[in-house]
Amino acid sequence: MIKSLLIANRGEIARRIIRTCRDNGIRAVAVFSDPDEDSPHVREADFAVRLPGASPAETYLRADLLVEAARLAGADAVHPGYGFLSENAGFARAVQAAGLTWVGPTPDAIEAMGSKVAAKKRMAAAGVPTLPELDPETVTSFPVLIKASAGGGGRGMRTVRERSEFARELESARREAESAFGDPTVFCEPLLERARHVEVQILADAHGTVWALGERECSIQRRHQKIVEESPSPAMDDEVRRRLFAAAVAAAESIGYVGAGTVEFMLKGEDFHFLEVNTRLQVEHPVTELVHGVDLVEWQLRIAEGARLPADPPEPRGHAIEVRLYAEDPAHDWRPASGTLHRFHVPGDVRLDSGVEDGSVVSVHYDPMLAKVIAYAPTRRSAARKLATALENARIHGLVTNRQLLVDVLRDHDFLAGDTHTGFLAEHDFTRTADPHPFALAAALAQAATRRTGTLPLGWRNVRSQRPRARFLAGEEQVEVEYDPAQATADVVTLDLDGVRVPFHVARYGDVVEVDSPRGSLTLTVVPRFPEPESKLAPGATVAPMPGTVVRVSVRQGDVVEAGAELLVLEAMKMEHRVLATSAGTVTELLVEQAQQVNAGDVLAVVEES
Repeated sequence: MIKSLLIANRGEIARRIIRTCRDNGIRAVAVFSDPDEDSPHVREADFAVRLPGASPAETYLRADLLVEAARLAGADAVHPGYGFLSENAGFARAVQAAGLTWVGPTPDAIEAMGSKVAAKKRMAAAGVPTLPELDPETVTSFPVLIKASAGGGGRGMRTVRERSEFARELESARREAESAFGDPTVFCEPLLERARHVEVQILADAHGTVWALGERECSIQRRHQKIVEESPSPAMDDEVRRRLFAAAVAAAESIGYVGAGTVEFMLKGEDFHFLEVNTRLQVEHPVTELVHGVDLVEWQLRIAEGARLPADPPEPRGHAIEVRLYAEDPAHDWRPASGTLHRFHVPGDVRLDSGVEDGSVVSVHYDPMLAKVIAYAPTRRSAARKLATALENARIHGLVTNRQLLVDVLRDHDFLAGDTHTGFLAEHDFTRTADPHPFALAAALAQAATRRTGTLPLGWRNVRSQRPRARFLAGEEQVEVEYDPAQATADVVTLDLDGVRVPFHVARYGDVVEVDSPRGSLTLTVVPRFPEPESKLAPGATVAPMPGTVVRVSVRQGDVVEAGAELLVLEAMKMEHRVLATSAGTVTELLVEQAQQVNAGDVLAVVEES
């Protein structure tokens, strides 16, 4: 029987596992790197152990440190969560060698699925439909998908449509795979256009019972990373579902699977093909829990203790949709964002699985996902409506996010009709530009109310013919508004917009003003009346968009480049980001080299225009 569980992970999944531990009377042991010392998962656990190390992300990848942490805290079991070492057979063996209970599949099963190349061959032998594997050295037809053999989550994955792009993308995929998984091996598959990404939740005990616990559709993806997941799939009929579940169970049985896992497929029409087996809990597991009324983490713990599953899984009821809320900037190609999250509140009848709270610092060292927001309802449309409304009413201050994109997807006609596929975002334009003037006016009035002091009327001026004005930056656009100070209120400003009264909630953090309303949210920056002189960058200077590591320098000083040419590649927040020339010209200065760490705003190169 498990009495004390070490959670070899952080953030949202650590908090998720802690909740189940608390419900079942199990002591939870958290681990943390230095930047995570004040994180919610550390505070909520019964015990916490610091993981020493110079690189915060790497501390969670040290099996020896994690096993020692379990020993120090008196834990008798280890749950790996997802990511990090969750699919590392060596870590599972180290846990078992220390006399601890491993909450997960056997090391042999993890190893069997650790290489996607070997896994595909094994699944084909078990009768599971697979796509042909293409050797990267001999690819001749396009489009193709380059995939990392040792991992998933979109890392080391590239879509290539033209032969001229292949060599560069292959190198980039190998480099990212090496960084993410410690293995640069990649392979290629034919790209299935307009196909769906579906997966089956597997739960298996050590006594021979295997459940196919429903399917999830995860087709709404950006950069091969899922952002909307749901169960059941709107595309599945009973016959396709029966064949899909049979293939997933056969896959699990072929490797003697025990515990929770996921078998992933690509579905086009009525045909499906095996992608991979994730030998761990999935990020999107909450939709399965809500539809089937189970706690998958609790079942993981019970199976690790030797429990038997009932003969048949519980029947599904209703529909659940999950969205992944990321800190990323839509105005700059969805670049990951970091910084302080001043306010984080999501209202409504939704489930919130989050690693952050008010005041949390989002670090550059980890994935930028803030939370998963999940809605459950009797029907798919009801779940989508409930989830979109909760996101619209959320208060998320301090960081830009993909919140509006998620709302737009959930309200989209094609999405609501179930017409989704992995190219959905590429085929839909969800860029929306809200009129910033009402938001700026609300901010100006709220700002004026905070200055209400003494006996002078608010906004008193000796030139009475002119109303007060305020200027803000909305992204890169400067907005100026004129206002009547008599209407000023501090926190909530109600404006009459074309005969409709609309409340605007205003919060200020230094020079940044966050304005939320039923018509959307906007972040504004106060433009001072008398700005300080600013230092100017040299013409043609390219600066680092975020802190990161230079993983490739693509040009040399003196090179002549075209606009849009790759200057270098930065790695930040577990992803590669290409830095491009903004104009044609000559590289007159190159101020960085490979492996160099840079800060946001550092000058990387100077291109003198032709």
